[in-house]
Amino acid sequence: MVNLEALHELPPAVGSAPTDGAFSLLWLVIALPALGAAVLLLGGKRTDKWGHLLATAAVIGSFVISLILFFSLTGRDSGDRQVTQHLWNWFTTGSYSVNFDLLYDQLSAVFLLLITGVGSLIHVYSIGYMEHDVRRRRFFGYLNLFVAAMLVLILAADYVGVFLGWEGVGLASYLLIGFWQHKPSAAAAAKKAFVINRVGDIGLSLGTALIFITFGSTSFAVVSAGSHEASSGALTGIGLLLLLAACGKSAQFPLQSWLLDAMEGPTPVSALIHAATMVTAGVYLIVRSNFIFSLTEDARTAVIIIGCITLLMGAVIGCAKDDIKKALAGSTMSQIGYMVLAAGLGPAGYAFAIFHLLTHGFFKANMFLGAGSVMHGMNDDVNMRNYGALRKAMPITFATFGIGYLAILGVPPFAGFWSKDKIIETAFADNFLVGLCALVGAGVTAFYMTRLMLLTYFGEKRWEKDVHPHESPKVMTYPLIALAVLSAFGGLFTLNSWISDWLAPVVGEHGEHELGIPAIVMSLIILVVVALGVAVAVQLVGKREVPKVAPEKVSVFTRAARADLYGDAFNDEVIVKPGVAGIRGLAVFDRSVVDGGVEGLATALSAISGRFRLLQNGFVRSYALALLAGATIVIFALLAVNFG
Repeated sequence: MVNLEALHELPPAVGSAPTDGAFSLLWLVIALPALGAAVLLLGGKRTDKWGHLLATAAVIGSFVISLILFFSLTGRDSGDRQVTQHLWNWFTTGSYSVNFDLLYDQLSAVFLLLITGVGSLIHVYSIGYMEHDVRRRRFFGYLNLFVAAMLVLILAADYVGVFLGWEGVGLASYLLIGFWQHKPSAAAAAKKAFVINRVGDIGLSLGTALIFITFGSTSFAVVSAGSHEASSGALTGIGLLLLLAACGKSAQFPLQSWLLDAMEGPTPVSALIHAATMVTAGVYLIVRSNFIFSLTEDARTAVIIIGCITLLMGAVIGCAKDDIKKALAGSTMSQIGYMVLAAGLGPAGYAFAIFHLLTHGFFKANMFLGAGSVMHGMNDDVNMRNYGALRKAMPITFATFGIGYLAILGVPPFAGFWSKDKIIETAFADNFLVGLCALVGAGVTAFYMTRLMLLTYFGEKRWEKDVHPHESPKVMTYPLIALAVLSAFGGLFTLNSWISDWLAPVVGEHGEHELGIPAIVMSLIILVVVALGVAVAVQLVGKREVPKVAPEKVSVFTRAARADLYGDAFNDEVIVKPGVAGIRGLAVFDRSVVDGGVEGLATALSAISGRFRLLQNGFVRSYALALLAGATIVIFALLAVNFG
């Protein structure tokens, strides 16, 4: 336990500035989408006609306020960019008190712009995508709820506040993934996501409890100030529990299997989950807790291992998927793995983890919404084997998706080049094997993304007879264009080390590792590996006829990738079946031992009472005879005692 007396004298946030001027609007960033969700979900059918417009306006309003806050923050000195806003006392128990405080600093500023900016574009896109859905108003209410919960998670100044937003995101994802609950697959996917995330939530709840035991508080400011006094064992335990939480929300090994099934929700939901909200929460938690992870090498090593495993798993899974959304979902697993890997590299990687999270938000939202545009023009068909030659039928979707493709490959000067290459360089500087995993992942990414492009936009037409591909309406294509621009130029944030310098007061000074070779040589090596991945995809997919039905005779590696590397089978054998067997055993124990004991005792007492009940027959002569017999026995007993 650290020195609590000294820590409790600290202010709510070290070096925090008062919430005057523009910063007094901070609470509105959350309040607007939360109010939109309340109106749409409680207002009923009266809001059907304009509910989608209210929801979109609410998120755009949050984005405008986020911009104002960001520019207000940049106007302050670098050491005066942490703002706290006290809203109310949440609860008090004994000497422990939790305030509902908001923390706005350089890290939360970046997340606010991403969540509200990309979220606004997704809302606009959804106006067209969900136009004919009879439950559109409810859908937009859930979207607002999702954004509001994520904003609570990002702005909370306390781990307990983070947990509140964490659970809100879990609830909203359950509602949105299973939005079309008339489909059994959607209902099952929502339940699966909810249950698997509960495992991660156990990590966050136990981690928060251990933080309180160790520091006597769950405030970021107190924990940060006291982390150097805590024992290494406590810090490692906290770090591992927070990593478990991150694995659940960010779909990292071994809790990754829910993400692919989550594609059962409407496509805008997939874009919101994969680009701006849910899967970024785990990365945020690790980077926000840098004062924990920077002091425990064991926990950081675990983070690196999880990141490496997941980035390779996701890439391999993406290679075998014919469902365009599931191929992109595998890509998300892989790219989030890069971010987790970077976060595990400590001060040298924190900024790059957030930078790649930012650029990934741009190009992944671009591609998911592009996939939705393709589905819109293909009668909701998600099978890429039924696509082909769509570049002419859907030119805007093709062009914008192509920019996202170049960005995720890391082709200069697109956004992914600046962020992912930095992660690979830093990984090589830290450990050759880790860098090699990241480099191989880049090559496999180039393969599966090129395969996706070839199957969808190039080759021969493989459309069904009743399908007539067409470009999406402007309300859907304008967000695609905006995201394509961000995917192309988002890498400018790294010029002059802006992103590293901006985040340094929160995550620490960026520590450079010695790479051993010039950075430009490393970039050329990465580009060569990417080019090889593209070439292999062109040779295996682009130059061969694409069958309408996936061949059954495939290699063991392809079968494994199609089965999501047996993630579900592993969970079934290790968790589900033993759990079911344990529950059945408890049921037998309950019936045989617990119920048997209670019912046996009741039966015995009933039998005894039945025998005694025979004595209570209601006849006076029987009672008189019994009384006489008893009196006789007493008299003879007394005589025996006196004369014996």
